[in-house]
Amino acid sequence: MENRIITAKIEVYQYSELLETDKILVERAKSATKTSYSPYSKFQVGAALLLDNGEIVAGSNQENVAYPSGLCAERTVIFYASATYPGVKFKKLAIAAYTDGDFVEEPVSPCGACRQSILEYEKLAGEPIEIILVGREKVYKISGIRTLLPLSFEEF
Repeated sequence: MENRIITAKIEVYQYSELLETDKILVERAKSATKTSYSPYSKFQVGAALLLDNGEIVAGSNQENVAYPSGLCAERTVIFYASATYPGVKFKKLAIAAYTDGDFVEEPVSPCGACRQSILEYEKLAGEPIEIILVGREKVYKISGIRTLLPLSFEEF
């Protein structure tokens, strides 16, 4: 038997330490939480995606009483961006969550389905998409989705 240890490198920042372009992306993700349709979970998630052409696209989670028919903010924004700007690479994705009257203390990360979807667009672009996870005080920066999905499902 062999044991393997998988680790993830995550950079932790205070909001004030972010580059201005990252602050803009974070603010767009936070603003997108306001468009969330989440009457069941009361967990509003917003995502903002910086494209290679300089555009920023934002989206939010959309729930449905026929769970799991809803869609997470991450997939909402990447699918919209791909349909609206076909062939344009994704550079950075910021994700923020709001519940109980405030943004969450600790940053939240994408679910497995979103991770796999983000990986699809990394593969199409041939380069990683930087992931920025937003908490009330801390911001996590991750160099690419493979950090969060080390044993990904890929065609062989």
